[in-house]
Amino acid sequence: MVHDLCIIMLTAAIVSILFKLLRQPVVLGYIVAGMLVGPHLLGGTWLTDTQSVETWGQIGVLFLLFALGLEFSFKKLIAVGGTAIIAAIVILTGMLLTGFLAGRCLGLNELNSLFLGAMLSMSSTTIVFKALDDMGLREQQFAKICFGILIVEDLFAVLMMVILSSIGESGAVKGGTLIAQFIKLAAYLILWFVLGIWLLPTLLRLFRKHLSDETLVILAVGLCLGMVLLATAAGFSSALGAFVIGSVLAETLEAERIEHLISPVKDIFGAIFFVSVGMLIIPQQLCTHAATIIILILLVEIGQITFATLGTLLSGASLKVSMQTAFSLTQIGEFAFIIAALGQQMGVMDPSLYPIAVAVSVITTFLTPFVIRLAEPAYNHLWPRLTPAIQQALQNYARQRNTPTQESLFRRLFKKITLTLLIYATLLSFLYILYFTYILPWLDNTIGQHIPTTLLKTIELTILLATSAPLLYAMLTAQRASQENKQMWHSTHFEKAKLLTLVMLRLLLPAIFVAYAISRTFTLTSSFVFLIALAIVIALLLSRRLRRNTAALTQQFNRNLSARERRAEEMRTISQQFTQSLAAYDIHIAEITLPPTSTLCGKNLRDLNIRNRSGATILRIQRSGININIPGGNTILFPADKIIIAGSDEQITAFRQLLNDSQRTQDTPHKRTHVRLQQFTITPTSPLLRHTIITAAIRDKAHCLIIAIERDGVLITNPEPTLTFQQGDIIVAAGETDQLNQFIQQNT
Repeated sequence: MVHDLCIIMLTAAIVSILFKLLRQPVVLGYIVAGMLVGPHLLGGTWLTDTQSVETWGQIGVLFLLFALGLEFSFKKLIAVGGTAIIAAIVILTGMLLTGFLAGRCLGLNELNSLFLGAMLSMSSTTIVFKALDDMGLREQQFAKICFGILIVEDLFAVLMMVILSSIGESGAVKGGTLIAQFIKLAAYLILWFVLGIWLLPTLLRLFRKHLSDETLVILAVGLCLGMVLLATAAGFSSALGAFVIGSVLAETLEAERIEHLISPVKDIFGAIFFVSVGMLIIPQQLCTHAATIIILILLVEIGQITFATLGTLLSGASLKVSMQTAFSLTQIGEFAFIIAALGQQMGVMDPSLYPIAVAVSVITTFLTPFVIRLAEPAYNHLWPRLTPAIQQALQNYARQRNTPTQESLFRRLFKKITLTLLIYATLLSFLYILYFTYILPWLDNTIGQHIPTTLLKTIELTILLATSAPLLYAMLTAQRASQENKQMWHSTHFEKAKLLTLVMLRLLLPAIFVAYAISRTFTLTSSFVFLIALAIVIALLLSRRLRRNTAALTQQFNRNLSARERRAEEMRTISQQFTQSLAAYDIHIAEITLPPTSTLCGKNLRDLNIRNRSGATILRIQRSGININIPGGNTILFPADKIIIAGSDEQITAFRQLLNDSQRTQDTPHKRTHVRLQQFTITPTSPLLRHTIITAAIRDKAHCLIIAIERDGVLITNPEPTLTFQQGDIIVAAGETDQLNQFIQQNT
């Protein structure tokens, strides 16, 4: 095992260094390393136990998904806005269908075609991030849309893994099975997200002072593996469990710290996973399937450009931003390997698809920077050839999509209440399943033989209602204190009537749960059961103690859920709504820190004339926690000012160039200086004789420091400023070499 790990790590390190020198993604280097140590390229393998390598690779998938969850956050999905969500849906649907049809045309069965479509539908988050960063495009408007789309695609990839696992087990694509699996997955996500947010941030906050880096990384790995076991027991893939716990921890204040600590673990096992991917590649098969590989590469390039452009246009972006976004997503990445590995492990995927997917990924990844550079020339070629009517229609549509609209009070309140009821109904369903499956049989076996049946059933029903009472009360009062609820109540009679329908909905759903609990316990007529359920629900609604307890639990959940968001809001420079509204005008926001070496420092904005020189507009200057909004011409720039500017990509690029041109240059290399100690003796002719340290002004005039004085064999360290120099004193002084030598020469 140690021998194999040594071979893998050293080979991966050497090859990854080579790929870095070639400015290629490290992931590709790991795959090449796997080909080198694997059995297919050189006719033999240096490894002794390839089964262990596959096991380590599976652990690598878990940590990759766990790290992805830490970066994901369900609230981040909401924050990316409709632009990324709409675009991602169009891309995923289009590419999934294209890949499926391509697979059928290539002679694959339905299941293999579905796996192929899933592999071709998702771009590489890692590759896009790195390519845009290397090309200096991370701050441009289209890059932010790319990152939002990739977030949605990552979530879709996790869902696809669950769906493909279900299909692989049944061996067929069944609509009913897919719907049931999707509902089960949604319920699972809601359950663990709510429980995780309610418990984990509280525990982390309670023991925060005891959580050293070592303890926190062990706790994070333990939680990851624990959720993997729970997901597996629930019938889901282990990767889903790792992703879920990562997304829960992403909402805590410790998220960045955990992400930093887990990164080395993820890198090590992730490297092993990609090496194991490379080990499965058979070069002879690549030659055999060369035509298929070329076809799939063309499908990825053309399909991504087409569907991403269309999806981003539909979401409200301009044609230029849409094409820049589309040309950046023309590759398949890590999830293609993970999905392919899933199919291999389940034994339902054609083995030849694995190396084909890897080959397509490698080539499209290599082409990514070149394709990105083609985006602007392609736009410049296309836009003038569109008719003025089409140009105007695209501009009007983008402006309309990005203009904020006022949603009705009833619609906003209905959405909030529906979401709240869905969450609590899911939690109640799990509670009922747990109770009737495990707790009720235990009560029957434990105390059922010692008390009458009617009393036993009454006790069992009481226990169930008592444990579910906080959830029932939360459903009854869902969004009752919201601003929309208050405004509708003080509005017209028609608005009050609509509000009453929502009140009935909040009353009806808890009554159904209580009625079900009663009917499972006692044999009664349906009408009588429902009347008793309504009476119990009303009694719960009037309980003051239950109101206090439920309010405390709800406040704790909301506090945990919004803790990281509150901290982020304190650091936010410009509101999300304002940023999105600028998109219709091809304008976006960028944050730039003014370096201390810039010649712009110390000058006011009027003299700098930044608007005319670059076209960009300064919206805000952040300085030491103070915001200067819409700064005037007399505002002076200082080193380390964070400048928030608005403009097009070209204008922001021009501002950056202006900033780069303002950097001070040094004609001569900087001379390094050192501080050293040196002794000298006060002579009868020394100017320091009978002066005190403070009157001699040694620190101010000579830039030196008196460290100690030896007088009559006694060492006085850090002497007082009022101490008077005497003949024969041995002075220990500190200072820079030149200044110290000059000071000693003048005073001896």
